[in-house]
Amino acid sequence: MANKITFFGHSAFRIVTGSGLRIWIDPWLDNPKAPKDTGELEADIVLVTHAHGDHLGNTVSLASSSATEVVAIHELQQYLLAKGLPNVTGMNIGGTYHTKGITITMVMAVHSSSIQEGQEIIYGGEAAGFIVRLEDGLKLYHAGDTALFGDMAMIGSMYYPKVAMLPIGDHYVMGPREAAYACKLIDPKMVIPMHFGTFPVLTGTVGEFERQMKAHHIDARLEHMEPGATIEI
Repeated sequence: MANKITFFGHSAFRIVTGSGLRIWIDPWLDNPKAPKDTGELEADIVLVTHAHGDHLGNTVSLASSSATEVVAIHELQQYLLAKGLPNVTGMNIGGTYHTKGITITMVMAVHSSSIQEGQEIIYGGEAAGFIVRLEDGLKLYHAGDTALFGDMAMIGSMYYPKVAMLPIGDHYVMGPREAAYACKLIDPKMVIPMHFGTFPVLTGTVGEFERQMKAHHIDARLEHMEPGATIEI
């Protein structure tokens, strides 16, 4: 069976591997762009790139069972364990973790990371991205929230991700121009834009991203996924 990727708006994705493993990334499933019917909300693994609420999202409810493993940076792991989640694995940038037949490498992102509870701001560790190697060898890169940074070239040349999920919204993350240049550094076969249009301040558009990709002579396949859409890889 083919691997399937479903987009739930903002930066939320579900990957169902050929063997049926269900991997969620940044599951903010009640975001303004999320489809009304999110379907089956079961997870084997939940990856959280950083602590902001629009990425941590519905992790607590999604991972209430010990059968679901959450993977996050150490500080966020400790926060989630304190919230009562039973199965949370902490790691840090540069590390690789093997679980349930897949390989997860945490890579850097350039962004902030915190949790707000009332008037208190809780440090959430560093923001990160993930390289995920599935059972059949397919590699995906979810960049999380990030600015453009030169070491994306190293991510491309060392891990060779076939699919890159990149933010394009601008203001809080890369805009279309920077995201197109990121494609030049990473050199994926397919790029899926994310983190755009959820709020008015996120003004980056897929159309402008496509124009910038052409300007930078990027030949990666641009996959514009509407929330709720599923593709096979």
